[in-house]
Amino acid sequence: MDKITVVGGGLAGCEAAWQIARRGIKVELADMKPGKKTPAHKSDMLAELVCSNSLKAARIDSAAGLLKEEMRRLGSLCLFAADRCSVAAGGALAVDRGAFSAIITEKIKSSPDITVTERTVNEIPEEGICVIATGPLTGGTLADSIGKLCSGGNLSFYDAAAPIVTAESIDKEKAFYASRYGRGTDDYLNCPMNKEEYEAFYSELVSAETAPLHDFDRPFKVYEGCMPLEVLAKRGKDSIRFGPLKPVGLTDPRTGRRPWAAVQLRRENAAATLFNLVGFQTNLKFSEQKRVFSMIPGLENAEFMRYGVMHRNTFINSPRLLNRDLSLRTDGRVFFAGQITGVEGYMESAAGGIIAGINAAARLKGENPLILPDFTMTGALLSYISSPAVSDFQPMGANFGILPPLNGHIRDKRERYTALSARSLGWFDAAGFKRS
Repeated sequence: MDKITVVGGGLAGCEAAWQIARRGIKVELADMKPGKKTPAHKSDMLAELVCSNSLKAARIDSAAGLLKEEMRRLGSLCLFAADRCSVAAGGALAVDRGAFSAIITEKIKSSPDITVTERTVNEIPEEGICVIATGPLTGGTLADSIGKLCSGGNLSFYDAAAPIVTAESIDKEKAFYASRYGRGTDDYLNCPMNKEEYEAFYSELVSAETAPLHDFDRPFKVYEGCMPLEVLAKRGKDSIRFGPLKPVGLTDPRTGRRPWAAVQLRRENAAATLFNLVGFQTNLKFSEQKRVFSMIPGLENAEFMRYGVMHRNTFINSPRLLNRDLSLRTDGRVFFAGQITGVEGYMESAAGGIIAGINAAARLKGENPLILPDFTMTGALLSYISSPAVSDFQPMGANFGILPPLNGHIRDKRERYTALSARSLGWFDAAGFKRS
């Protein structure tokens, strides 16, 4: 079969179809719109921006800016459109939403190698190479089909994710490495609290402002194990002290005694550059998370790479299921792209679409896949979502914390980020990926 099917006309699906067509391969882009929409969709066009018109920072020395520059080097259709319909937004790249979708829709529909079909895909095609890019609101029989193909790796629920901070921003004079009852050595970083510190933290936590939920995120229902910290805290003053902040089995080396409460941080990646606040799933506003969680001893100057979120989300357990080229380990003809793989954000989704499209085309032609090094932002994201070492998998957006550190430490953050960006773009230059 000399045709590739792409399911889903969002940013990831359009990028995948575009990259496949650029390589002279026929594509069917199947999308349920305009005949059918999720509650989040309003427009009849492809590549609709649902929640915001901002594509985040434009500076190359920012994580979001570096990701976009890499995408430009890879021939991104979304960046082609964004650069032509940008609106003033300070240091961010923001777009006219309608114009953005219109440009992409026109480019896709005018391509001689892309056929857009309005149809609801209820199951993964049994033959031929395909890219599944149906987004975080994937449901119904297609979600069931994905679940069967992924052998139980499909996750679909009201998702509460915990914040992630950089390792270097944690005050190691206050935090200490230990596992409860000495079971392990440096498995967890622990931030101990005395009674006064805990009570001050608790008071601010239960009174902090929560983020509003979208209509399609209701009814608000989560599993007990995903209970937002602030909801659990309101059950009683000691509820979290006997839950995620329990100090049992820990000894603070500074005092030689068990702390009144303790916040545990777990390694988020194999390089231990990122740490997850264990049990801190939350729906607090981002500004409130920064304010309240910075009260935790050792996290006063914490650099948050991802804040906690709560929203309806459907994503596969990518670290267990996907290869680095975004193909399914158990069925190499099936590729996944976009938010359904566990990347978070418009451009992150689009970047996954680019790589899935390139590699789906390579699979059809019998060529080697494009595997970007993990010191590039795109490569690091795909490494994160496909690494079996990642546990308790939750969606991740572009951030410098997922990149391997530089050989020499640079104290100044802006200089360090500039050097990380230069390292990535230097590889793109050497590999022949130039700005078009």
